[in-house]
Amino acid sequence: MLQTDQYRWLSNYGSVPAELPVTTGSILEAFQEVVQRDPDTTLVRYFDVPLSASTIDEISDGLAVAMQQRGIQPGDRIGMYLQNVPQSMIALLSAWKAGAVIVPCNPMFKGRELVKILTNSGARGIILHDDLYGEIAAEVLGETAVELVITTSGLDFLPEGEVPANLAGTQKQRFAGTEDLLELAEAHRGQKPEPVELTSDDVAFMVYTSGTTGAPKGAMNTHGNGYFAANLYREWMKIDTDSVILGLAPLFHVTGLTGHLVLSMITGAQLLLFYRFDADIACSLTEKYRADFAVTAITAFTALLGSDAIKQYDMTSLKTVYSGGAPIPTTVIDQWKDSVGSTIHPMYGLTEVTSPATMTPLGAGYRSDPEMGVVSIGVPLPNTRIRIITDQGEEADARQIGELRITGPQVVPGYWQMPEKTAETFEDGELRTGDIGFMDEDGWVYLVDRAKDMIVASGFKVWPSEVEEVLYQHPAVREAGVIGVPDPYRGETVKAYVSLKPGVEATPEEIKAFARDRMADIELGVNAKVLGGHRRSVLGELAQRHGRGLLHEVV
Repeated sequence: MLQTDQYRWLSNYGSVPAELPVTTGSILEAFQEVVQRDPDTTLVRYFDVPLSASTIDEISDGLAVAMQQRGIQPGDRIGMYLQNVPQSMIALLSAWKAGAVIVPCNPMFKGRELVKILTNSGARGIILHDDLYGEIAAEVLGETAVELVITTSGLDFLPEGEVPANLAGTQKQRFAGTEDLLELAEAHRGQKPEPVELTSDDVAFMVYTSGTTGAPKGAMNTHGNGYFAANLYREWMKIDTDSVILGLAPLFHVTGLTGHLVLSMITGAQLLLFYRFDADIACSLTEKYRADFAVTAITAFTALLGSDAIKQYDMTSLKTVYSGGAPIPTTVIDQWKDSVGSTIHPMYGLTEVTSPATMTPLGAGYRSDPEMGVVSIGVPLPNTRIRIITDQGEEADARQIGELRITGPQVVPGYWQMPEKTAETFEDGELRTGDIGFMDEDGWVYLVDRAKDMIVASGFKVWPSEVEEVLYQHPAVREAGVIGVPDPYRGETVKAYVSLKPGVEATPEEIKAFARDRMADIELGVNAKVLGGHRRSVLGELAQRHGRGLLHEVV
């Protein structure tokens, strides 16, 4: 049993057990229990179209039979190049029924990025949107080992002639050398795939932590990792068959995989999907189907706050809201509370921990460190230990800064075919995160920043998250992202990208003056570029322009 003196965060758990059971089975087994218990429950709702657990089970059975007949073997990798559609759940289940592993691919990938992931994973098949095949994949799949190409459409499952706004202009397409997902499933309706034995040690999905820059690393998320991580969501956030999940997180991302797809599979909770993010659709579905749980990056909540839709629809059902992936400004949490009535609970995780490592206790307000201003990412979760290790290799005292290291059943066994990188990152099962932070006397964890993102200006250590927190306090700033850039005098200096709230104006000089007034002790020169009302995430702008890995590596 865990001892309270060793794990001081346990006092924050409330009714959540200090330890949760660790399965020896697969996610597929847990899904099949849901199907047997309540086959008619709506597991996925795609816009307004409900899909029951038994329907999804039947379609995935047929597709798994087709995969096996076309040579897919246990352990083979299958690419999943899809938006937030029901076919993502079907792809996972059908692959597992054939004993295969899903390799999620960002639908924004271009040909070069897609080839990297498919080649590194050795994928033998791919399930993708027909338009992505026609525009991108058809030209590059010949460079990979992919033999089986299964296409599907964002219009599938929707009534004929009903095209949602974010699918405007979409038409179903067919291409020579490809097969259609629903046609394959229909051709094998009522058939069962050859049984495959899966255990908790088998890889369920292999999520890549990079791919646009540098060598991609495929984290081998096992069935045991995935089930335990989703069970953490279930227990911590009180998710059950009556819950309705608003599918905001992208399903190619570890949070969408675990906190949406697998969570729905093992609980029977209804998952609302709507192809890709659209503020009006997200808010209207929340009102119509009384969505009560959402988890995604703070940029999505910021986009909702900046939209007219949040004022037009009743969002009060959305009581359980969590966010990670980037530092969360207190101003955004406060604005969300004022607009919606619920609290955004900060959390933290990585691909290598299959999504969650820390969470703010449900119903608790956020904690902000009075000295640094950073918001706590919560407390370590059941069965999970976090150590803070200083530069000297010693375990840190309370509030002493160091690297976060994590152990727990959700930590992956390593990276696909990268033994040296695995040995470097995982020491005796403990994940070296590369994230820098500290833990207070009550066990609450504060993430300062990525070690590689630290800026050294004139000998001072400057954390981008600190500067971002100050910039968010400016009344005109909607989003902010900070990086270090070379400087001939200081060695490095701070560069800030900001986007402005709609209808509000501010000059770079005004923002620099605002920042300097609040950071006078370290005399920073903030080079602010104002990106005035564009709709893209400013952090995405950073990733695109400077290759900053934060969004790719942290959930």
